[in-house]
Amino acid sequence: MAQIPTQPRTGQQADAGRITVALAGNPNSGKSTLFNAMTGDRQHVGNYPGVTVEKKEGRCTHHGVEIDVVDLPGTYSLTAYSVEELVARGFLVDRRPDVVVDIIDASNIERNLYLTVQLMELGVPLVLAFNMADVAKLRGMEFDLDQLSVLLGAPIVCTVGHKGRGISDLLDAVVAFAAKADHLPTARVHYGQEIEEEIAKVQQHLGDTNAPDKYPPRWLALKLLESDREIHKVITSNAALAAAERGRRHLRRVLGDAPEAVMAERRYGFISGACQETVRTTVEGRHLLSDQIDKVLTNGIVGLPIFLALMYLVFQLTFTLGKAPMGWIEESFRWLGQAVSGLWPAGSDSLLQSLLVDGLIGGVGGVIVFLPNILLLFLAIAFLEDSGYMARAAFLMDRLMHKIGLHGKSFIPMMIGFGCSVPAILATRTLESRRDRLTTMLVIPLMSCGARFPIYTLIIPAFFPSAWHAPMLWLIYLIGIALAVICAKVLRKTLLKGESQPFVMELPPYRMPTVRAVAVHMWGRAWMYLRKAGTIILGISVLLWALQQWPQLPEAEARRFASQRAALEAGTDLAPQAKAEQIAQVAHAEGEAALKASLMGRMGRGLEPILRPCGFDWKVSTAMIGAFGAKEVFVSQMGIVYSLGEEQDEQSEPLRVKLQANYTPLQGFCIMLFCLISAPCMATIAVTRAESGSWRWAMLQLGGLTAMAYVITLVVYQVGRLIT
Repeated sequence: MAQIPTQPRTGQQADAGRITVALAGNPNSGKSTLFNAMTGDRQHVGNYPGVTVEKKEGRCTHHGVEIDVVDLPGTYSLTAYSVEELVARGFLVDRRPDVVVDIIDASNIERNLYLTVQLMELGVPLVLAFNMADVAKLRGMEFDLDQLSVLLGAPIVCTVGHKGRGISDLLDAVVAFAAKADHLPTARVHYGQEIEEEIAKVQQHLGDTNAPDKYPPRWLALKLLESDREIHKVITSNAALAAAERGRRHLRRVLGDAPEAVMAERRYGFISGACQETVRTTVEGRHLLSDQIDKVLTNGIVGLPIFLALMYLVFQLTFTLGKAPMGWIEESFRWLGQAVSGLWPAGSDSLLQSLLVDGLIGGVGGVIVFLPNILLLFLAIAFLEDSGYMARAAFLMDRLMHKIGLHGKSFIPMMIGFGCSVPAILATRTLESRRDRLTTMLVIPLMSCGARFPIYTLIIPAFFPSAWHAPMLWLIYLIGIALAVICAKVLRKTLLKGESQPFVMELPPYRMPTVRAVAVHMWGRAWMYLRKAGTIILGISVLLWALQQWPQLPEAEARRFASQRAALEAGTDLAPQAKAEQIAQVAHAEGEAALKASLMGRMGRGLEPILRPCGFDWKVSTAMIGAFGAKEVFVSQMGIVYSLGEEQDEQSEPLRVKLQANYTPLQGFCIMLFCLISAPCMATIAVTRAESGSWRWAMLQLGGLTAMAYVITLVVYQVGRLIT
């Protein structure tokens, strides 16, 4: 393979009046024509050492600056598969010119920008020349060059090489750009969670390698994952090579394709997203399948209704398919409660029995029972993400997001928020503007996370007929999105004024997701839910159970209930069935009285006057306290409240039936509404503080959302009462 001799970077040692410029570009992009127009007769041609590839160099002077111009071999990429690619990449890495001018055929922009993206990744100082601009115009193409320049992180100049148009403007841009202290590309392709994680793992080991500083670390990691032979030669760290090999195997298993193929798709997705926002065409120019599908799915008129219909279908399938396995799990935990209760004599009053049955099985089991719904929801979201559709949903929302002062890319963390607010807030790191980051992380809790999903799947079947299940769930999700949009608009008009930072909305080609990839993504989110149930929720359930046990009923009141039970058991004037029912009523009344006397009951009764206007009694108020630790705890807490004093047998009614007997559909809707809007869980508050760097923003999120939840729920409940 050809070797390019290493020479010092010209830009670092050149005089202020002399710079080196390299011309790169695809074959037939007009690169040689521009080279001739720039250098005239001050050029010479030879070959690079050791290869037959032509080497063209020339010189020109512009505004007193001597410019050495090097015309690199025409190439479609920098993958180093061919001699031309290796020569071009070697010159850029070893000689490090002051400016690289990428000549782009403007009439075939998407194919030509692939090389541009690779130059950006290599970290070279880049100026883009949109050549053949006259041909592009004849084909009905129009460019928003200012916006595209911002998205690509490089200045753009239009040229018509064979007519000499734009040459002076191009040289102006080159000289001005070379004079800048910091002129490296700022845009970056995001390759998706799976690939980005492997890039980070490889980068961790690159500090141990002897690779020269001329290679950007991220670029080295990319090339190792792409199995670039030349880069493998310069990396001597076995740890880095081993990490790259592990990463390649993992990516091939999960993505179902070679990493280099998937990376190429993501680069084209970046290009497609940039062109969707900045290129307009008045004639039919593209016929790729993804483009044809996008004409429908990203259409400004039908795109959003299609997105809403897909979400509705997801919720409908979640309820329909999840009903049976949910019942199996519910029966399993009921059987487990009976089995554990059977270890003690009938009628015993053991704290350990109560802890196990009411605290652990009732608390954690009340959350685990919704696992089928969670799995189905995450399965659908994983499929839509891996197929490429979710990127289109973000693109659709981009138009709306711009109107509220954000970029469509902020919608990606919001979509992640449907799984969990914590990783969603961490995902705001991809937003470069601090205002965009703060605004997005403050409104992310309004996205209905997986922790709220058990509340919805408890309340909706309890109060609404089957035909209304999917519409009600769809409605509550839409309310969250609408409130997030309104809050973001208010924040950008008040506390977080300023211009939104532009980003490229990547539009990767559509792919049929592999079963393994969807399963991995689904299980990763479901495992977070299960781990939370076995740790945080378990701990909170035990704590809440303890708060409900002490202090116990006053002795006199406890004796009164005991005497009532004894009288009923000794009585002979009642039929056995009626006697059992009355004994159960006394036991339930005793459990409710004990809960009222406990610390938790007293806290709930203390909150009741405040929350009563929202439709909540003291029992719901106690569950709201537990929900601050983790939203799912609301379900387990209500389960504990309504199981106290009740024997665990086959006649025990499901919690949904008990709620239906004690509350109205309006109250049920208000419970969902309050849980949607109110203070996020403690983990979300903590990560907001960490990511924002200030408790001020975390407390604003906590207090602002809680106040908004109270006001909105109060209005809905009071207006609803007047109507009904």
